[in-house]
Parts: sequence; structure tokens; C-alpha cells
Amino acid sequence: MTETPIADHGLVGDLQTAALIGTDGSVDWFCCPRFDSPSVFGALLDPGGGHFRIRPAVPGYRVRQMYLPDTAVLITRFLSQAGVGEVVDFMPPSGTEATDNHRLVRMLRCVRGEMRFAVDLAPRFDYGRAPHTLRPTEHGAVFDSDRLRLTVHPVREPDDPPRLLDIRAEDGDISALVHLTAGDVRGIVLESAADGPPREIPVAECRRLLDDTVAYWHDWLARSTYAGRWRETVLRSAITLKLMTYAPAGGLVAAPTTSLPEEIGGERNWDYRYTWVRDAALAVSALLRIGFLAESVGLALWLRDRVAERVDDHDPLKIMYRVDGSADLKEECLEGWAGYQDSRPVRIGNGAADQVQLDIYGEAMDSLFLADRGGLPIGDRGWREIRGLLNWLAEHWDQPEEGIWETRGGRKDFTYGRLMCWVAFDRGIRLAMAHGRPADLDRWTAARDEIYEQVLERGWSRRRRAFVQHYDDDVLDASLLRMPAVGFVTPYDPLWTSTLRAMEDELVADSLVHRYDPAAAPDGLAGAEGTFSLCSFLYVDALARSGRLADARLAFEKMLTYASPLGLYSEEIDATGEQIGNFPQAFTHLALIEAAVTLDEALDAARKR
Repeated sequence: MTETPIADHGLVGDLQTAALIGTDGSVDWFCCPRFDSPSVFGALLDPGGGHFRIRPAVPGYRVRQMYLPDTAVLITRFLSQAGVGEVVDFMPPSGTEATDNHRLVRMLRCVRGEMRFAVDLAPRFDYGRAPHTLRPTEHGAVFDSDRLRLTVHPVREPDDPPRLLDIRAEDGDISALVHLTAGDVRGIVLESAADGPPREIPVAECRRLLDDTVAYWHDWLARSTYAGRWRETVLRSAITLKLMTYAPAGGLVAAPTTSLPEEIGGERNWDYRYTWVRDAALAVSALLRIGFLAESVGLALWLRDRVAERVDDHDPLKIMYRVDGSADLKEECLEGWAGYQDSRPVRIGNGAADQVQLDIYGEAMDSLFLADRGGLPIGDRGWREIRGLLNWLAEHWDQPEEGIWETRGGRKDFTYGRLMCWVAFDRGIRLAMAHGRPADLDRWTAARDEIYEQVLERGWSRRRRAFVQHYDDDVLDASLLRMPAVGFVTPYDPLWTSTLRAMEDELVADSLVHRYDPAAAPDGLAGAEGTFSLCSFLYVDALARSGRLADARLAFEKMLTYASPLGLYSEEIDATGEQIGNFPQAFTHLALIEAAVTLDEALDAARKR
């Protein structure tokens, strides 16, 4: 198992799958051919999980890692007295058609002096459960398992001596030593489901692949309209979200990893390699705000298709789906896997898929409403599906549920779930009236108004002077930081300002925000967790909307200090400031974008005044 901390990894991908590469030059996590496929390299979670490591063959070097500016090309730099070498990692985008064919390109180059690289390639198919065979050839090697074939293509110059990149086979793995001097470039391309045997790839061809990949990212990023104070940070988050989008279906995975712990040594380890309705919906808003219209269209269509797949109007919407839109997410544990820093169990699949979470209807409707206002009108088919969904919700909104945090302590009347049901009806009514669409407006309006009164009566605690997590207790919940953003309360309403103060007293610690207090609100799981980075950015957004601009800016800038060296965020921050939880997390990067744009707009407005 890798000893590299979670945050000391970079993400590369081709819009159908992705790899995490540590500062030690090791590919520690890679699933193929899709984000939610079994792992090929899983050293992040178990020493026997497989890895693909390239690093100097001599001790005494320093490591730096960076992205080529405005791209998803990762550069790991090794600096020593003898020389400086780099490993340049990228995956050429795969396009919008689902394919098993993917390429991970690992270019080795010497910048100064000389550098000798050691290469170790040890795949472990199907989470290490499937055996494989290795077949070396004159021009590379082939790994074969029942599920997948990986082909190793050396990157050479045509006149290279045979042993410059000498691939050796041992016990089903391969290794190599590569000795480079200043200006030399060599490497390895690892390809899945190749349509031919291994071949030696000329360096010039590899450079063209790199140039094409760089051009793709530059062209994509040029569509952004964001020119605010935190451009580099916001655009890095946008690239990260794009890397986690499954292009053939348009859905966004919550993270490319599974079972990175919310508490080191604990059991709060979940599989996030799926698309949550909530995440997809919030991504529409975030990406629209910075100009990525096509991605917003893709996500909106993905949402529409999930709504359309219900058998009839009596079926609820699933909370999450596989990247291809299917809903089989049976949860199981990988027996024998050690887990990140002995955090067990290691889970694949997600049992929360069958939970009832009412907030997803509000997030879905809000995103479709924002998309409509942003120039993406809803057609007749889409409207009929929306109407059926809201008619279902009119019958079912007033029931206990598991809530946004997917607790496993039983269903409750969560205030946030009711809040977002109010949003669902409110946005549906607005859409119907704006476009003259047929709708049961009397029924929707009655439900909206009943929810509003119920939240004020039962979701408000007179003792705490705050809106609370659920109707049966006085526990606070940071998800309610979204109340002013969705328009349920104004940012200056005494009910809201009192709630915000209560959260600051109990949930906020130096800009870091807890979701809730598990000790006060048992969630069916042992242990505790770190602060939730999503909530920290929701806090910034709420402060900005409430006119507390100096506090908002300070909290935002502090949160930026918790980013990884590459500008990436996992799910949580622990007490020492380390990143924990699945990495990188889409939810956090979405909230960062929203907070940055809201704060930018508020600061600009204040300056004009």
C-alpha cells in the first residue's frame, strides 16, 4: 500500500476513466475501462492492489508536482544533484462514445544532467481477485485477464540501443531501468483493449499526443466566462469536474475513488464512483455560472433521462446511478484489503442507492430551472417527465427519509429534505407559468405552501433560535446554509441571521465547518469525522449573501490554504489539516466555484456602491 498521503496525488483522465498518481511517481488508483469498473491499480487501498511506479533509481532526490498550466497534464519532477528528471502523465480524451480502449501515457524526460528511472508495472485485475498472464514480446508486453487486456508500448527513438528501455518480466510483473541524459525523452504507453500487438511508439508520435491533449484542454478552458479574483483556482476546479464527467452519458461521478476514509482507521468508507442526482444537479448551476454551457446541457439531459426512466409516475427517482445510467450498485466489502492506513472495510458498490432522499427533487428542479433561464429551454418530452415527477412528489413529500448525508440511523423528517421539496414545487410552478405549460398548479401550490409553513413551525427551534437538522431534535445541520441561496429565506431575515450565528458557535472552527455533530445526532455509524469541505464553501457563500464580505473573504482564503499542492480537495479536512475522504470530490469543487462567483459578485457590487 502506498505511503503517499491522499492529497499528494494528481488526477489525470480521458473523460471515461481516471488515474491518481502520487508524488512518488506511482499510479496508485486506476479503474478501467470506466470510473466504476474494477481497479487495475489499487495500491492506494492495499499493498497488493497493484501499481505502476516510475521514479529515480537512486536515493537523495526531491519531488515537486504540478499541472501544465490550464490542462490536465500532470508533471512530476524529480530533482537531484546529478540531474532533474520529469514524468509527464496524461490520457488523451476518449470522446463521447463508450469504449474499452484507453491510453495512459507516461513520458520520461531528463531536463538537466542525467537521470536513471526505475519502472515497476504490477497490475492486479478486478481488485486483485482475477489472475492474469504476462506475455513479453519483442516490442513490448501484454497483460491478459478474463476481464481486460493491457498492452505495454515502449516510447523510443528509432535508433535507440535495445537495452535503453529494457522491459523485463518477473512473476507476472514487469520492470525496467531507463538511463537518460539532458534532452532525452522516452516513456511507456499503457493501453487497454488495444486493437493490435505491442509496438514501439516513436517519441515524435508521443509528443503529438501530448500536443493534442494540451490543445484539447486549452480549447475547452477558453470557453469559460469567469474572469474573477480567483481565476486559477476556479478553473482548476472546472478542469477537475470535467475530468470526473463520464462523456458518453454526461453524468458526473462524486469522486473517482472508493473507501478513502472520513476518519483514519474508521468505518466511514464509501464508494463514490457513481453519479448522484444531487451532484449532477448542482453541477449544472456551477458550470453555467462560469460559462460551460455544453457541460450544463449534458448534465441536464442526464437528469432528464433518469426522470424518464421511471416506469410510471408512481416510481421515485433513484438517488444515484452508475455512469451508464444503470442502477445496480450492490454494496460489498473487499475481504483482505487493508484499507487506507488500516481504515476498513473497503467497500465497492453503495448501499445508500436504495435510500429515500427527498432533497434530490429540489436540486434536480432547481438545476433545470436555472438551465431554462440560461438558454436551455425544456421541450415537451422533458416537461411531461417533470410534471410526472412533481405529481409523485405531491403525494410523497411528507414522509421520513435518510437525508442528504445518507445516514444509516433510520429515517427522519429532515428539514433540508423538506426545504428542497419546497424548491421543487416552487421551480416547477415558475416554469409552468413562464412557458404556459399544462400543470396541476393548484396541487403544486398547495404542497409548496404547506411545506413552507411546516418548515417554519417544525424545522425552527425556539430554544436554539435556529433551523435544525430534523423535526425531532435541536441538532444543527450545515446543509441548511443553502436556505438563502435557494430563496426560502432572505439573507437578512432574523430567522436566518440567528441560524447562522448558531452554526458559527457550534459547527464552525476557523472557517472549517462540520456537517453536524454525530454525538448529538447519532447516524448509525461508529466514530467521528473531519470537517466537510463542501460545507466550508457553503459557509462562504452564506456569509457573502448575508453581506458579511470581510468574513466571507477571509474564510474563503483560509479554505484555499487547505487545498492540495495541485489545488485539489478531498471530501474532508481532519484536525491536523490533512485531507481525508474520497479524492478529489466533485461536491467540494462545485461549492468552491459557487462560493467564488457569489463572493466575486458581492465584492464587485460593494465596490460600485
